[in-house]
Order: sequence, then C-alpha cells, then structure tokens
Amino acid sequence: MPSRRADDSGEALVDECAARAVALLRRNLSPNGILAATPTRRSRARGYAAVFGRDAAVCAIGMTLSGDPLLEREAATGLVTLAANQAANGQIPKFVDPGRAEADFWYLGCIDATLWWLIAVDFVDRRGRHRGLRRRLARRIADAVRWLRCQEHQGFFLLQQNEASDWADIMPRSGFVLYTNALWHLVKRLYRLPRRDETHAACNQLFHPFSAGLAPYRRARLLVRYVTSAARERDLYLSFVNFSFWGEEGDVFGNLLAILCGLADARATRRTLAALLRAGADTPYPVRSVCVPIEDASFLWRPYMSRHRQNLPDQYHNGGIWPFIGGFWVTALAAAGLRTRALAALVDLARANGLGGWEFNEWLHGRTGRRRGMPGQSWNAAAFLMARYAARSKRPLFGAIGG
Repeated sequence: MPSRRADDSGEALVDECAARAVALLRRNLSPNGILAATPTRRSRARGYAAVFGRDAAVCAIGMTLSGDPLLEREAATGLVTLAANQAANGQIPKFVDPGRAEADFWYLGCIDATLWWLIAVDFVDRRGRHRGLRRRLARRIADAVRWLRCQEHQGFFLLQQNEASDWADIMPRSGFVLYTNALWHLVKRLYRLPRRDETHAACNQLFHPFSAGLAPYRRARLLVRYVTSAARERDLYLSFVNFSFWGEEGDVFGNLLAILCGLADARATRRTLAALLRAGADTPYPVRSVCVPIEDASFLWRPYMSRHRQNLPDQYHNGGIWPFIGGFWVTALAAAGLRTRALAALVDLARANGLGGWEFNEWLHGRTGRRRGMPGQSWNAAAFLMARYAARSKRPLFGAIGG
C-alpha cells in the first residue's frame, strides 16, 4: 500500500505538471506563434520573446499532442511564421523577432532550425489539425531541403557544420555532428530523400566505430582509423567527428536522438541507454546535457565557453540539466519498451519543472540542481506533454527503433 500511495502521488504530480504546461503554452502564444519564453522585461531584453526555429518545432510537436484545442489549433502558427521569413537560399532562421521585424541566422549559421522545422511540419501535417500543411508549404519545404543538401558531404552523405552552430551554440562540436545528423536521417526518412541508407551507415561507422563494420568509403576508413587508434572504446556515440579529433564528452541529446531518429537498432539502443544510466545522466533530474563536461584544460575548450561564465563545467550546454531534453529522455525510454522506467522519469521531470513554484526554468545546475536561465520556457512545457504522451501511449512518436 505505501508504494501504491507513492504511485498515486506521482501520477497526480504528472497531471498537475501537464495542466501547468498547457497554461504556460497558452500564456506564451502570440499572433506569430509560440514564443520561446514568457514575455517579461527580462526575456524581451535577452531576445527570448521571439519565435525560435527549433523551439517552435519542439513546441509544435508537444502542442499537437496536448489534447488542448487552442494549442492544437496554434501548433502550426510559428512554423508558418518561420516559413514566411525563410532565406532566399532556403535556410529557416534561428529566430524571428516580430517586434523588431528581424529574422536572425546566427554567427556561423544555424543548421538545426531547418531540420527541426521540416520534422515539425511533417508531424503536424500527419497528426494534428493541419492536414495539408506539407502541401501548403511545398515550395518552402523544397527550398529547405535543397539548402540542407548543399551542406551534405557527397561521400559520407552527412551534414557538415561549423562549431557553435546548432542548439548547443557555445560548444565546440564541428565537422560531422551526431545531433545534427540524427535529425538529418529522420528528415530523409520523412521526406523520402535519396541516400538515406548511406547516411544511416555513415552515422554508425563514424559516431560508433567500435561496433561498426569496415566503411566502404576510403575517407571514412581513414577517419575511423584516427578515432579507434586514440579514442577509448565506449558505449555512447561520439558527439562529433572532425578530420583528426572528436567529442567524447557524451552528448546526451545527440545519443537520445540517435535512438529516436532511427540510427540505433535494438542492440545499440540498449547499449546507449545503459551507458547513460551508468553515467547518471538523469540525476538529480532528467537530464544532463553531457556526461563528462569539457574542462578548461581540455584541447576542446574554447574561450567563448566562459562568456558570461555560462558554459563552465556542469552548466548550460556543458553539463547543465535541461528539462526539455528530459522530455526526449522519457520518450526514448518509452520507445525502447522501458515503460516503467519512463513513467518514473516522467515524475522526476515534473519535479524539475515544478521547482520555484512551477517556473519551468531553462536549465538547472548539473550537480546541485539549482535553477538557472530564463523561466517560463515553452519547450520545457511542450517536451513534457510529448513525454507524457509517449510514456502513456504504445504508439511510437518518430517511428520504430532502427527505422
């Protein structure tokens, strides 16, 4: 009976968090779509009261699954705003600030906003109230795909990028990046793009060369030789591979997306989740952004990482806890069939969002769990709703494992 009461208490907390998440998303709606955070003087000054490409895409997924009629109706609004501000070359902006009439594309280009936009457009079209969205945005989709294909290496069939140019925009990942190419594989699957099998094979050969077969492409064999001769064998996918260096910090989001976007087969999924659990990536709350933060003595350390003392070890992208990634953690556990663990993680995620009187903080310190960053984060709320759906439903959100 005590455990039954604990279960009831956890379920009640999840239901309260879901209600709070719906209320937060409703509060953060604007005529141009969902804003990244609740509009306040501070959030406006920091640029969070804008429609961000990746944020709006994650929110569109959560809003579609929310069960709230208003959120379901508005799920596509931000995606349409982003499409209207698409660059002439097809790139989707990092963010659109309607108040300033500004579309921003970041310093070295924001590669993942376009990927997330394509994924969300397909998701809302298939599962939401906006049937025909893909048809309506067909020209924009074609332009976005063409821009991405211009970033694709024609031997590896993986996207190439500069450092600090995806969601972790003050981290040194560059070259071929796991996070980005997991999304690219999913985009290829959703839009039936060519060379999908080659992308799948190259991801597993480069990012986990310890278990992959011999790469047929000679330049891939050279990179694999560099990695396997110097990197310690590990169960997690490498966060990135460049010409002769790579990332061993354990990118949690990238590894989760490898599972959810179909790069990992059943065996690799078990291997990856077990490694993340051994690393305690879900403690004290789900989930830390990296397993082993980059220290300032590392050759991967960059001076920009100490800007505003933000990306120091266990902080921000460098090991901070991001509740929105926690939503993908729960979703990956559910996709792997670990439903009991997923439900328990969902309760922990509700606790993280509930800190400070339901602040839905941007991130938490990776060791202490103290609240940091901007409160009122839309994608925290949306990812929680996505996670709740995934944990309670037997229907996979992004396709079968290894698909």
